[in-house]
Amino acid sequence: MDEALEKPEIVTDIALVEPRVGPSASVIYLVLPAILLAVTLLGGLRLGVADNAFIFLKPALTCLVFAAVTMVLFVRSGMVAVDGWLASENSGLRNAANAAVLLTLFTALVQLYNSLLPEQGLPFWIVGFCFFWTLWNNLFAEFDPKRLLRSMAALFAMAFAVRWLFLANLTPETSGSWIERILQNPTQEAFTWLLDIPRYSAGTGYIQFFTLALFLLGLYLLPRSASRD
Repeated sequence: MDEALEKPEIVTDIALVEPRVGPSASVIYLVLPAILLAVTLLGGLRLGVADNAFIFLKPALTCLVFAAVTMVLFVRSGMVAVDGWLASENSGLRNAANAAVLLTLFTALVQLYNSLLPEQGLPFWIVGFCFFWTLWNNLFAEFDPKRLLRSMAALFAMAFAVRWLFLANLTPETSGSWIERILQNPTQEAFTWLLDIPRYSAGTGYIQFFTLALFLLGLYLLPRSASRD
């Protein structure tokens, strides 16, 4: 009696899981610094109300403090791993390039706060206090990178709305003598005088919107570590 011994076929589906690879060197060392440098340039740019002349404003000391605290938040939440950017096993050239990328991130943060903070007067202190209170509370909160990114995006979007949608619309765009501006729009002129709000051209808001969008794109492209392993 012949017995047919059939071996069962065992089909094994092996899922090949590729290791997660970070962004390419061109993104880290070319695209990302270009975006952050554009934010650094545009964050302090304003357009004059009379002739749309370029006006570059230097950041206040408060902007540097806020940028430093934000960098601490990036490191504390794990959004930026310092040992993944600056390490003893890296070559000196690579550490210098990585340090330059982190420096452009800091300067972009400084100029972003320069863009979102009112220049002077009572609005400067009110918005500055809101930034300070939010950043101070975030220092003691538990964040993962995604939650921190959403939190910072919401904070910057709200500050943009206050600075360039609300406060900017309280100031008249027309130039001329003080008496002419009062006759044309007495309410806006009164708010401008009471709140000490500087006048800029309407194009300034579009530039700063583009600046904020560029910075959020840079944060999205920013890797946790410069290592591709």
